Amino acid sequence: MLTSGAQNHSHRVGLALAGGGPEGAVYEIGVLRALDEACDGVDFTTLPVYVGVSAGAFIASNLANGITTAQNVRAIVKHEPGEHPFVPQTFFTPAVGEWLRRTLMTPALLVEAMWEYVRQPQDLTLLESLLRLSRALPVGLFDNRPIRDYLHKIYTMHGRTDDFRKLKSRVFIVATELDSGRAVRFGDAGYDHIPISTAVQASSALPGLYPPVEIEGRHYVDGVLLKTLHASVALEAGAQLVLCVNPIVPVDTLRADEAARVPRTLTEFGLPTVLSQTFRTLIHSRLTVGMKAYKPRYPGQDTIMFEPQPDDYRMFFTNIFSFSSRKELCEYAYRATRRDLLRRYAEIAPILKRHGIRLRRDVLMDPRRDLWAGVGLKGGDRRDRVAGDLPMATTLDRALESLDAWVVVEQAHREQRGMERAAARRTPARAGASRRPPARRAGAPTR
Repeated sequence: MLTSGAQNHSHRVGLALAGGGPEGAVYEIGVLRALDEACDGVDFTTLPVYVGVSAGAFIASNLANGITTAQNVRAIVKHEPGEHPFVPQTFFTPAVGEWLRRTLMTPALLVEAMWEYVRQPQDLTLLESLLRLSRALPVGLFDNRPIRDYLHKIYTMHGRTDDFRKLKSRVFIVATELDSGRAVRFGDAGYDHIPISTAVQASSALPGLYPPVEIEGRHYVDGVLLKTLHASVALEAGAQLVLCVNPIVPVDTLRADEAARVPRTLTEFGLPTVLSQTFRTLIHSRLTVGMKAYKPRYPGQDTIMFEPQPDDYRMFFTNIFSFSSRKELCEYAYRATRRDLLRRYAEIAPILKRHGIRLRRDVLMDPRRDLWAGVGLKGGDRRDRVAGDLPMATTLDRALESLDAWVVVEQAHREQRGMERAAARRTPARAGASRRPPARRAGAPTR
């Protein structure tokens, strides 16, 4: 968020957002709001380049269309006048048409399977012949057309656009072409005529959850299958600094900060949870390797990553359909990012400064900062009320937040003083060595 008199250095900054489903989108909104408040010199709606994958494509397209971080926060909890309401159910509409179409295929497939078995009883068992019926399984549980329709509606309101070519910024939405396994960047030359809403629909089509999206005779699925962030796209486009947000982190229940409420084994939650943890582990491992490769490949360009801590289970067990849960998740992301910025201040502030951005410690240390009040949502309505807004609870919450911030800063200062003392101990030894009188030459007269 630019304060009066602050110079806008957004032309140096790119943004790369990973996926993570609706909960990932809510997490990214909270992170971006915290960054918007704490960083002077950058406007998140006027960046030169945005890269989005899956849910990140949704948020990136919003920002490029001038929808501010404050508007994104308000959309989670409140229907703004004149805006098309955001509801998580949009992402989970049953794919009834797909189910019906596949079910109608079953009789013909069964006849083909039995005929094949009768013709080749020596080559195929009955079970092998019946494998043909697997073609009748739906390729997606949910319909992703409502996602496209929702985005098309909000991008054709208030002077926004659903056309990549009409945006002031470059926006790349990454999807995977199913039949070739290659990455496709919608918004790039040759793919910029595809509507933004359709590109987001394709980029978020996670196999198994959503059916592939057909565009001009080709089928596309989630872009996360090849890379998690595709931050290199922003670096190649010329961004000198790329801010990266990744909600996809495997949970560590053995070290969870609220372990009393978390089982020590994920198998208790069944197959979906086990698959989710496996997917997150693979994705995050690949991301870690990829990020390490950026520094030697792009010298002089910087990346900064923001993601949840693995021992905090909120990102893993949040019920996005619950109104209170998505408010809690967004506020958690906001507060966690503020703490992360304080904890990493000595690392992050110099990087931002190189690109003309000032990380404001005073904003991060301010215990009165509140996510909802900062976007104009103040008490009264149940939807606007934040947990713990009783006077005593508010005072305690702010005191604890202030104490937490003080501890982080004091720890950084202590580490700095320790390094200075260690350096000072080494300096006298070297200085003493330099002042030591030279050894007497052989034969030199003595006094």
